[in-house]
Amino acid sequence: MLTSILHRVTGDGLSLVGLGVLLWWLGAMASGPEAYATFAAVMTSPIGYVVLVGLTWAFFTHMMSGLRHFVLDIGAGYELQTNKLWATLAPIIAILLTIAFWAIIFLK
Repeated sequence: MLTSILHRVTGDGLSLVGLGVLLWWLGAMASGPEAYATFAAVMTSPIGYVVLVGLTWAFFTHMMSGLRHFVLDIGAGYELQTNKLWATLAPIIAILLTIAFWAIIFLK
């Protein structure tokens, strides 16, 4: 149940917050260097990093849950133990992918 709720919440979050950040970024690029500098300053602040890490986590959580649903849609994974295992692993793998993604960014 938690995995299903997370799938819906992360999808909504990506749609609302992700779209807002994307539109702000595009608008800042189109508006010139000053607007882009403001966007970059906000996104590289601690609050900006929280938003970006949150969006990354939401993306990976939504993706892992979507892959789980894809496997279920093809008719596999309906056994109770298998279903519970993948429902438990999906958010854990998403957290690990988020950590790996940001580790790569910060270590370069």
